[in-house]
Amino acid sequence: MSQQRENGVPARGKVLTVDNMNPYVKRVEYAVRGPIVQRAVQIEKELREGVKKPFTEVIKANIGDAHAMGQKPITFLRQVLALCSYPELLKDNKFPEDAKKRAQRILQACGGQSIGSYSASQGIECIREDVARYIEKRDGGIPSNSDDIYLSTGASDAIVTMLKLLVAGEGRDRTGVMIPIPQYPLYSAALTDLGAVQINYYLDEDKCWSLDISELRRALAAARKHCNPRVLCIINPGNPTGQVQSRQCIEDVIRFIKEEDLFLMADEVYQDNVYAESSKFHSFKKVLFEMGPEFSSTVELASFHSTSKCYMGECGFRAGYMEVINLDPEVKAQLTKLVSVRLCPPVPGQALLDLVVNPPQPDEPSYATFTQEQTLVLKDLAEKAKLTEQILNTVPGITCNPVQGAMYTFPRITLPQKAIDHAKEEGQAPDMFYCLKLLEETGICLVPGSGFGQRDGTHHFRMTILPPAEKLKVVLEKIGEFHQRFTLEFS
Repeated sequence: MSQQRENGVPARGKVLTVDNMNPYVKRVEYAVRGPIVQRAVQIEKELREGVKKPFTEVIKANIGDAHAMGQKPITFLRQVLALCSYPELLKDNKFPEDAKKRAQRILQACGGQSIGSYSASQGIECIREDVARYIEKRDGGIPSNSDDIYLSTGASDAIVTMLKLLVAGEGRDRTGVMIPIPQYPLYSAALTDLGAVQINYYLDEDKCWSLDISELRRALAAARKHCNPRVLCIINPGNPTGQVQSRQCIEDVIRFIKEEDLFLMADEVYQDNVYAESSKFHSFKKVLFEMGPEFSSTVELASFHSTSKCYMGECGFRAGYMEVINLDPEVKAQLTKLVSVRLCPPVPGQALLDLVVNPPQPDEPSYATFTQEQTLVLKDLAEKAKLTEQILNTVPGITCNPVQGAMYTFPRITLPQKAIDHAKEEGQAPDMFYCLKLLEETGICLVPGSGFGQRDGTHHFRMTILPPAEKLKVVLEKIGEFHQRFTLEFS
């Protein structure tokens, strides 16, 4: 029976309720912005309202947001974007000529010469051509076709779009997607939303989070008993684990893909973030083509890049691209149709991407400053990667692998059984309990390893290495002090 309002008019029940909404959406989880981050936001508000805490600020080391952590934007990128946003500045002699030429070229490719206009759904043609040239140069001359390039709203948008194409079937024929554990929660969230089957393969923590083909075979064989595995996702360099795959490993993966008739998705958004002297980034496309026509003419590959990471850190512009290789022409037509539904990626983001793939050249006035800023950012990150490993490994009960690349560390933490039992009583994962207590006592916001996946019986946290070096050192030392207090409290 419907309830009556005071004026006697029957109250209308909600059409959309938690009980009748999309059940897949309810099952979606995204740890990077989950409950612990929501609590961090509440604490920030409490601090502003004058509530006394044992700290004066919340340090959000939970997400790879470089500019929020204090990294300065690259001058040339922002100059051109300013010119594109307000073309009247093209008359201003404070801007270098190469920045003006880039802006004019981009504006001429926009409808009405304005970045406020829509673009082609696949992205502005001249920018896709620049992306193709960038890929060719990166891969030592291996051809890239602009028709195979799809610009996107960050790499995440392209990844989800490709998964939409791949997921099909019902019951035991439902598409299975192999993802690394630990993984970036975009993958588990997208697969849940799409109703796909998540197939976990575990990275080897004892070997610096390396990928073992025998583990891929184990996961695939087990999955084929209950679903139809069709896709293998690789994150290289790794998030959250910071490993860089060797060329031999990449070759082995490509052979595995061909042998098992799988589609390969290569998430390569951290390709410029390689710090270990013994490590080098190899794109899957480059290795694929260097392995010869037996592989390069048959293996289906989608690879992804973004302006959010590397030296740029321009997360807020939401720009990226996807390159597809050996995609069936009819499927490619369906992909083009699918991206047209969202009209186009943000045009300011497309403009930014163009500057990343077509940076100042040695004979241009902005080259020296651009190169200096780019080098400084990457050098600073390399130093912080080493600092993070060194300090965390001095703490009893914390084990940190070398941060070979990307922007994160994923150390293993040893927790007392009493703390594990207490967390279970609270209905929390043990490392969630640990990270919440760390936040309440120190103001440091990390993400528990359980949000990324981990082997049973192990516990981790992910933290970014992005804070300025002096602040990062303080953060690491506070984590070490907390860990020792925590261990003592629950011993």
